[in-house]
Amino acid sequence: MRFVRGSSANSPINRRGFMAATAAFAAAVGSNGPAYTATSPPRRRTIPATGQKIPIIGMGSWITLNVGDDPTLRAARLKVIQTFFDEGGGMIDSSPMYGSSEDVIGASLAKIANKNALFSATKVWTLSQWMGVRQMNTSFDLWGVKQFDLMQIHNLVDWEAHLETLLEWKREGRIRYIGVTTSHGRRHDEFEAVMRDQPIDFVQFTYNILDREAEQRLLPLAKERGLAVIINRPFQRGGLFQHADSAALPEWASAIDCANWAQFFLKFVVSHPAVTCAIPATSRVDHMRENMDAGRGRLPDAEMRKRMAQYVNAL
Repeated sequence: MRFVRGSSANSPINRRGFMAATAAFAAAVGSNGPAYTATSPPRRRTIPATGQKIPIIGMGSWITLNVGDDPTLRAARLKVIQTFFDEGGGMIDSSPMYGSSEDVIGASLAKIANKNALFSATKVWTLSQWMGVRQMNTSFDLWGVKQFDLMQIHNLVDWEAHLETLLEWKREGRIRYIGVTTSHGRRHDEFEAVMRDQPIDFVQFTYNILDREAEQRLLPLAKERGLAVIINRPFQRGGLFQHADSAALPEWASAIDCANWAQFFLKFVVSHPAVTCAIPATSRVDHMRENMDAGRGRLPDAEMRKRMAQYVNAL
């Protein structure tokens, strides 16, 4: 049987019906936070540097928004981004590395009215300070924003040169927060040193229910240093859905208001106390709604997190 993202095997009931049918059971089990309702606002987490709160589910743009000039694909991505804001979204994360993604984001933002909650996050990804300045100025033009909420040094590329620029731009008000990112485990030692010693506000790295290396050092250090944490690859580039294959979502997932695997995987990530926001990427409106619903309702406590990890590891 082929596994379909966003549904559990042997479960034809729709998501809203599933939640209503299992509400009593979930309440009896008890877990972290209020029960889910369709109108519940998304959960928010605090950025330690300032106390600002942002929704715990954001939006990534790698691959999914890199659609070039194709008008049909751009129109479809506009609907996805519109749904993100309709569902209470905030952070959109991108990079010059992601092809036409920044251009697609900017063109979409120009057509969306209810975007006041936007938390704009992009990256600098090039060698040398002057090329970084040029690249970041291009990002300003593509997004159509006067200030970026967050500018990150992508995969630590020439980070010392770019950090000098970012600190100056932060003083000038061109950016609000400074961050560094990695998606490569081999760079964790250098990444950890930057976390310890440099004046940054955010870190971004990989963490998911099967890739939990970050629990050992990066997540505790972020908590210790008061750094906001963005999680990339929360679905392991789609690998988690392949891992689940045709397996049924466990019945006890209703105790944390999960109706599908996407919410199961995301709630595991954002329930870690050091995580500020996860940024799943999608090209589909229905998947965007599923992702955003992971930011509502109850989250697993420590014991439930262990149970979730054990269940997925055993699949």
